[in-house]
Amino acid sequence: MTNVDYYISEVCYNKEHTHIVKVKMHPSDNIDSSNIYTKLAVVEALEKGIVIYTMYKQNDGKWYEGAKVRVVTTTSGNKYIRTDSNSTAKDNLGDLPEFC
Repeated sequence: MTNVDYYISEVCYNKEHTHIVKVKMHPSDNIDSSNIYTKLAVVEALEKGIVIYTMYKQNDGKWYEGAKVRVVTTTSGNKYIRTDSNSTAKDNLGDLPEFC
């Protein structure tokens, strides 16, 4: 896997399902361990230079690295976490499973 500090494996959306409120994150040196973090905590970590990628568990039970997570800030100052280069004003971490 790449030189990564943390991996995100699952997401939790608000009840309208319009944006991510929490994520399940794993330290890269112990991916079997995880903690729940707010989207704001992820944004702050990314802005401090912490490298975060998504990861997926396949049918073989192994974890596979996904895409790099980045922050997109809109002209109004709203911040979103995304894995693509689109600057659309919404969260997008691909097809990660939901935990809430």
